[in-house]
Amino acid sequence: MPDDVAELKRLVAAKDAELVAKIGESVTEVLEYIPGRFEVVRHVRPACSCRKCEAMVQAPMPDLPIPRGMAGPGFLAHVAIAKFCDHLPLYRQAEIYARSGLDIDRGQLAEWLGHIAWLLRPLAELIAAHVMAGRVIHADDTPVPVLAPGAGKTKTGRQWVYLRDERPHAGSAPPAVLYRYTPDRKGEHCRAELAQFVGWLHAARCAAAEDSGQERSRRGHPLCPLALGCTLPLPR
Repeated sequence: MPDDVAELKRLVAAKDAELVAKIGESVTEVLEYIPGRFEVVRHVRPACSCRKCEAMVQAPMPDLPIPRGMAGPGFLAHVAIAKFCDHLPLYRQAEIYARSGLDIDRGQLAEWLGHIAWLLRPLAELIAAHVMAGRVIHADDTPVPVLAPGAGKTKTGRQWVYLRDERPHAGSAPPAVLYRYTPDRKGEHCRAELAQFVGWLHAARCAAAEDSGQERSRRGHPLCPLALGCTLPLPR
């Protein structure tokens, strides 16, 4: 068991325990789960009047991730983790919350995710800058089915991943992964992402990456992105 898991001790005493002497004990550990629960945080801000000048005084409302929103930071983080880490679609999340008596439409959940994305954008750009500052990065892409409203079918987008990990050669920079989504696999997306990168690019044979290096080479860049590695990626 992990060291940070809370432990609850329950004593199961034998009958007439006061008449016998303890000579030992048996301990059995059972893993239990306490279901998550919702709670309402009520911010009460008393409005006061000065006894001397009669001026009104009231503490400001604490900052919320979404101004005048009903969702706190813990709930918003839970929705995002369930969606992107645990792969729970929003309609399933809505069904799960309904079991707790909460009627939250998935459209509302989607709107909250949009706010979360806006809040986290500066952090994503800092990760991108850190990854592209490396001298060696690894890159790959994979198809992603995307709903096409009105078409009656899905279209294919692309999920790009850029990895900076210097640990195998005793680098001191912390590892980081950058994910980018593009609606297609056109080379312009890869070229835009690698515009400021200077170093070695490990990737499956990718025309976009090679075009980026050739274009910057023609401009006389001293060290262009050079695509290295396999020509036939291994099956995932």
